[in-house]
Amino acid sequence: MPRKVDHEDRRSRIAEAVCLLADEHGLEGVTLRDVAARAQVSMGAVQRCFRSKEEMLVFTLRNIGERITERVRARLVQSPAQSAATTLGHAVTEVALLREEHRAEARVWLAFVAQAVVSEPLADTLKANYAALQQTFTRLIREAGESAGHPAPTDPQREARTLLALADGLTTHVLIGRLTPQEAQDVLHAHLTSLWERHVLS
Repeated sequence: MPRKVDHEDRRSRIAEAVCLLADEHGLEGVTLRDVAARAQVSMGAVQRCFRSKEEMLVFTLRNIGERITERVRARLVQSPAQSAATTLGHAVTEVALLREEHRAEARVWLAFVAQAVVSEPLADTLKANYAALQQTFTRLIREAGESAGHPAPTDPQREARTLLALADGLTTHVLIGRLTPQEAQDVLHAHLTSLWERHVLS
């Protein structure tokens, strides 16, 4: 009797192979043949899971985005006693991928961001990821104001967009060696402190 294939598990293995190759050679170095070899499956297996290289890259990018979003959610669940302001700081740190264990993931993420400039499907996937994160940041900013007994910033969504842009910028500056992870963390802390002070949320 033929062995049943777990297609979702295989797709996840292929996505992990894409990430490993992208980290080593950039997305331009990712070929279906190399992905098959790294995932230890046949070329046919890769092609049965994904109709094209672009479809494979979109799935991989969604997979990375889901991992980051899940870590943000885990932060919210693990720290229910912390203030919304503190939780927001942890969440932005997760998105910025500043920790050493996330350095490879940060390199792969930026490789996808660069490719998204010329790939509409990848750009659409990134927009969806950012929209979900912005929604989370917006909610935390509002909650920070309410928990402190003060009105939230006039435009929480604008503040959330600013935080997302800052997180992305910090990721880049750390990866190219312009900032150390601690310096990037200091920049983030200073911005959040300024946000609370400006809106009397401390």
